[in-house]
Amino acid sequence: MSEKRQQVTRARRWVVKIGSALLTNDGKGLDTAAIAVWVAQMAALRERGIELVLVSSGAVAAGMNRLGWHKRPTEVHRLQAAAAVGQMGLVQTYENAFQQYGLQTAQVLLDHDDLSSRERYLNARSTLKTLIGLGVVPVVNENDTVITDEIRFGDNDTLGALVANLVEADLLVILTDQDGMYDSDPRTNPAARLLSEAAANDPQLAMMAGDGGALGRGGMITKVRAARVAARSGADTLIAGGRLEQVLNRIAEGEAVGTLLWASEEPQAARKRWLSGQLQTRGTLVIDRGAVKVLREQGKSLLPVGVKAVKGRFTRGDMVICLDPDGNEVARGLVNYSAEEAGKIIGKPTARIIELLGYKDDDELIHRDNLVLS
Repeated sequence: MSEKRQQVTRARRWVVKIGSALLTNDGKGLDTAAIAVWVAQMAALRERGIELVLVSSGAVAAGMNRLGWHKRPTEVHRLQAAAAVGQMGLVQTYENAFQQYGLQTAQVLLDHDDLSSRERYLNARSTLKTLIGLGVVPVVNENDTVITDEIRFGDNDTLGALVANLVEADLLVILTDQDGMYDSDPRTNPAARLLSEAAANDPQLAMMAGDGGALGRGGMITKVRAARVAARSGADTLIAGGRLEQVLNRIAEGEAVGTLLWASEEPQAARKRWLSGQLQTRGTLVIDRGAVKVLREQGKSLLPVGVKAVKGRFTRGDMVICLDPDGNEVARGLVNYSAEEAGKIIGKPTARIIELLGYKDDDELIHRDNLVLS
């Protein structure tokens, strides 16, 4: 077993993405038998103590089958209608399958706007991490009924990578209808070789995957791009054939199935680098010397009680700078409350947030996971 495969065996939080071709048996309707097999494997992963988030395609294809449509329509509103109908069957199927193992599921519909808006990013992150903490398996899909990008281009691979960043996953598993990634198109080159491992940022991967759109080389280019997005937050990506026997369990054992595209940095270090690259700041928090010590020496979150003043106009999720009493930058991070809300709770203990605001989103003004020292 290689060192990188050993690292996979230590991954404790996975995002598993399953593509439409697998879920719908190449467009013939939801393959409930195959779904049951994957769910059984995911239940076994849970028994190992692995936390899971499932990113599932298939809503449009399932809806077309339910509506009796044999040809994929071109009108966006009809595709969105198919997605709305298919989503019902998709979620129902997952719920029934997971309940066989005593596991609860939750439907989470996202679009790229949810993850590019820092306020909605934090909201989605909090919800997903709460569900994971409760032992629930979130089933995430693109919100096809109101968004057109995924329907037009098929980009749930990227959504899976963004979710991996969102929940700080160790591993993104992309199950596809190929055994993994090849060094050339196996459908036209019988000598094509399956890649076992490579760095996610290897520039040669894009050339190997090609750029044939949704149909080109099995859409492998989107999977390479997804691996690069996942790597930015330190998550490795494993592309494997969903029809391989016990594929998820074999991945967990470190077996050399599929293609492992590994990240070059540990998750926490990569996430801190991502945060430090958010150059646009919206405001400033002046913190007391006690808070400075806590942030620098103990690596804890910034609580309202340690803040002396609020400057600027910002909303939940914006990047703010933390200054010491002498005006020196100490840290920066994504804030959990707006400037107006922060102004009401600074200098006060966390226990008084509900009293002062009438509600409470978070205990921390900036959570340590969303804060990087300057």
